[in-house]
Amino acid sequence: MVAIVIGGLGFNARTTTQAIDELPPEVTLSFVPYADNLQAWIDRARAAGHEVLLELPMEPFDPDADDTGPQTLLAAASSQQNVTRLEQLLSRGAGYFGVTNYQGARFATSAQASAPVVEALRRRGLVFVSSGIGQRTALSVEAQRAGLPVTAADRLIDVRQEADAIDDQLLNLEALALQNHSAIGAGFAYPVTIAQVGRWAGDIASRGYQLAPASAVLNARAARR
Repeated sequence: MVAIVIGGLGFNARTTTQAIDELPPEVTLSFVPYADNLQAWIDRARAAGHEVLLELPMEPFDPDADDTGPQTLLAAASSQQNVTRLEQLLSRGAGYFGVTNYQGARFATSAQASAPVVEALRRRGLVFVSSGIGQRTALSVEAQRAGLPVTAADRLIDVRQEADAIDDQLLNLEALALQNHSAIGAGFAYPVTIAQVGRWAGDIASRGYQLAPASAVLNARAARR
């Protein structure tokens, strides 16, 4: 079972439309909370059969290099401040089954900052799919402690925005799925990423793999624990 999450959606209308309309419905789509017409995009994605994640901007190690916007969850902020920001972000749309991080390498190191956030997510019945911040972080530990369903992407498939490099990462995902029963890949809504994922997904079943939503992989992993 292999899942793909394509993120960064909602800002660029052309690539967002391409991802919704051209990728198989089993591909999970992740939307930026600051996007204009966010709810309309989510509704369109769900109508096309995609499940949806909402991206939570979290503090990176280098905030000057990575602008995460005005509602960023901060490692040194108070619980009240982070939960207030979280509620504002979550209120921007509806219809997502869970959240993922946008950046967040610094935030994920703080158990104190993470605990109230994951508890608030658990109360809402959401899940957390992390990407690019490591498999075992203070954030993931606090999520498990709170009973928040959590899993992590195994590979970022488009660190290099080149067709051959993306193809290699997709093959790596297949190898991981063969070894571990499942794999999750995460990518950004670059035109080359959308094109390569669409091409790869077209014949994945013939190679003995099942393309599945991220929620299906999360549930399968939870059942195996």
